Amino acid sequence: MSICLQKGQRISLSKEAPNLTQLMCGLGWDVVQKSGGGFFSAFGGGHDFDLDTYVLCLNANNKLTNLKKDVVYFGNLKHQSGAITHLGDNLTGKGDGDDEVIIVDLPKIPSRICRLVFVVNIYQCVQRKQNFGQVENAFVRLVNGSNNRELARYDLSGSKYTEMTGMTLAEVYRHKDEWKMAAVGNGFRVKGLEDIIRNYI
Repeated sequence: MSICLQKGQRISLSKEAPNLTQLMCGLGWDVVQKSGGGFFSAFGGGHDFDLDTYVLCLNANNKLTNLKKDVVYFGNLKHQSGAITHLGDNLTGKGDGDDEVIIVDLPKIPSRICRLVFVVNIYQCVQRKQNFGQVENAFVRLVNGSNNRELARYDLSGSKYTEMTGMTLAEVYRHKDEWKMAAVGNGFRVKGLEDIIRNYI
């Protein structure tokens, strides 16, 4: 049975899924519609909402060792180790289920990488005048890749994210001999990826 996580809650992936090797991280979202409908009824000037997901691969000091290789996103879909694969960019959030998916092969993660930080921001948020207060049904979930069993889900939408354009969703990290996951849900105001990674260099 899936765990519905609260902000700050931590779980042991090893305990929830013994012998876990492949982890799927899925992100989904919808756009809030103004009453009355119509083609330009959505907030944000009628533009689609393009949420972009990133994985930051951090060392023991919670820093990025290599800015180009240790950030997995739509511009770098696969980590050089083969451990992390981004399945591609969703530009609109349309459709049911996961809008963006990242696959993590835990045994392949190099020992120098101790923490995976899953973050998201809204593409061209400044130009389109968009923020997370205009997004609904947003979630991040972790799934056991061997049997497609959902391990944990964290719902992200809410008025508390109004004016926020970026967010740290969750962290998967090594603790002694096991992997754990923490629901973070910290929102912040950024223009793009550069603003996010600046905190990890």
